[in-house]
Amino acid sequence: MIRSVVAGVDDSREGSAAADWAAREALRRDVPLRLVCAWERGLPEGGTETAVPGLRAPQQHARQVLHTALAQLGRRYPGLAVSAEQVAGPPVPALLAEAQGADLLVIGSQGSSGLSGFVSGAVAMAAVARMERPIVLVRSDETAETEHLRAADGQPSVRTPFRDVAVAVDVEGSYDEVLDFAFRAAELRRAPLRAVHAWHVPYSPGLAATEQRARVRAVAEEELTRLLAPWRTKYPAVAVRENLHEGRPAHVLVRAAGGAGLVVAGIRRSRTPGPPRTGPVAHALIHHVRCPVALVPHA
Repeated sequence: MIRSVVAGVDDSREGSAAADWAAREALRRDVPLRLVCAWERGLPEGGTETAVPGLRAPQQHARQVLHTALAQLGRRYPGLAVSAEQVAGPPVPALLAEAQGADLLVIGSQGSSGLSGFVSGAVAMAAVARMERPIVLVRSDETAETEHLRAADGQPSVRTPFRDVAVAVDVEGSYDEVLDFAFRAAELRRAPLRAVHAWHVPYSPGLAATEQRARVRAVAEEELTRLLAPWRTKYPAVAVRENLHEGRPAHVLVRAAGGAGLVVAGIRRSRTPGPPRTGPVAHALIHHVRCPVALVPHA
């Protein structure tokens, strides 16, 4: 299967920002971009357009959304290989099916849902919970300039260095997919990588608690350095800063994401019965971090 970046688009500002971010990422990765817009099938079997013309509106709207997005991206990124696909059906299954085998899926993170319905909060959360490939959530105010540090005069610029890539690191379990994604994102941007790890000791008063905290932090530092070592070797051009913070992971990571251009975190693949869940860390990042958030499924 040909590698690509897939972007779910609709008629909202979030959908437009997602398509724009996806275009820049596709150029960085030197892969094609594929725009996907879903529309709910409304025409009954055997129906004709003349009999129920109103039921053609969603399909026509999806076609117009894609036409507009293609025109805008063609003007902004003339070197980009981009295609578009209309899909009949609910947004979440359409996104998941179209993104199979892609490098990543990009969608808007918040906002009201138009006829196409990709970027409503519920759709974003449902896609995250079920996705088997990396997914990036983009807010409406994300632009090419916000990926970069401000210029010396304080003005937005695309000529300054990229902002840091921040990655939430869990020292337990398999995390290779997450770290590989984060290191590569930093390498593509020639940006520093900020490896953030949260550690926590249950509260208890006295000197023993102070000593325990010191021991737990020391172990966390050692484990983080060990976990990052092979990735430093694989990506020698990436400058890595290790950040350890005491506290609950969701709170720590939201605070530590400040100033980053991209935040990367893992989300465990669900192997148990019942509805898929995003988990508290992913939920906090989606709702409280302003920059794009990449969520990478892992074991």
